[in-house]
Amino acid sequence: MKTINPTSMAAPFGRYSHAVLVSQKQRLLKTSGQLALSLDKQIPQSAYQQATLIFQNLARLLEQAQMQKSDIIHLTAYVTDRQYMAEYMQARDEFLGNITPPASTLLIVSGFTLPEFKVEIELTATAD
Repeated sequence: MKTINPTSMAAPFGRYSHAVLVSQKQRLLKTSGQLALSLDKQIPQSAYQQATLIFQNLARLLEQAQMQKSDIIHLTAYVTDRQYMAEYMQARDEFLGNITPPASTLLIVSGFTLPEFKVEIELTATAD
């Protein structure tokens, strides 16, 4: 896979790539939107804690698919308020570490199935 960030356009607004090109002979993993629900059905309070838990669960899905963080080509995140963007981005950057940033979309939405949820994240990954 190859990231595409042409110098003929403005650089990405944050830590992401404008596009990711994938060859056709790859396995593809597309997750459902993940909410911050722990194994014992607890919902963390802060957006940062929720995003961190979600990224831990996404790592588990990657592992089950025999993939790594570096296989992620796109993240889509939803937060219920603009004030949660920084906390989400902090958790995202910690999760991604020093890998090449995937393409990314961040949306502000009016809410989720339970009012306690502040963040939802889904990913797309590809590997040989």
